[in-house]
Amino acid sequence: MKRYIYNCYGGSHSSVTAAAIHLGILPDRRVAGSEELLNTPYFDAQIARDHGRIRFFGFDENGDEVYVVGRINLGSSYEKIMRAFLALAGGRQGETVFIDTMPYVNIFMMAGGCLSRRFGSMRWGRALVVFGTRLAYPSFVRLVQKVKAGLVCKGEE
Repeated sequence: MKRYIYNCYGGSHSSVTAAAIHLGILPDRRVAGSEELLNTPYFDAQIARDHGRIRFFGFDENGDEVYVVGRINLGSSYEKIMRAFLALAGGRQGETVFIDTMPYVNIFMMAGGCLSRRFGSMRWGRALVVFGTRLAYPSFVRLVQKVKAGLVCKGEE
């Protein structure tokens, strides 16, 4: 069994979108609509105290576990820290796959996330983040396809 951990800055948008595509909650053959995104569990719902908390999202078609997490400013250090912790805890090499969704985030998602989560302007922030997520959606689908094919983040150090 594998564990897939989709991670991004805040854990509210790109990681949630990719994980939802991975699980079939969101479609992989078309761009999800605004309401579909807004009705996705955890979408635009992360609060500051939840950052760093690894949230179980569901089991995929192979019975593998899918998680999301907001790693804030840790960037690439997040995976290094987590791999070191997993090694200390006796985790086997390759059973946990970390997927960084930040390379697929656009300016609309960043601005919308900031407005919505940091400044509490849900109306404008959500509108921007949904617009940006829909623009980036094909990239998230391709990322998930690569992850499922074992072509991205093979879980190796």
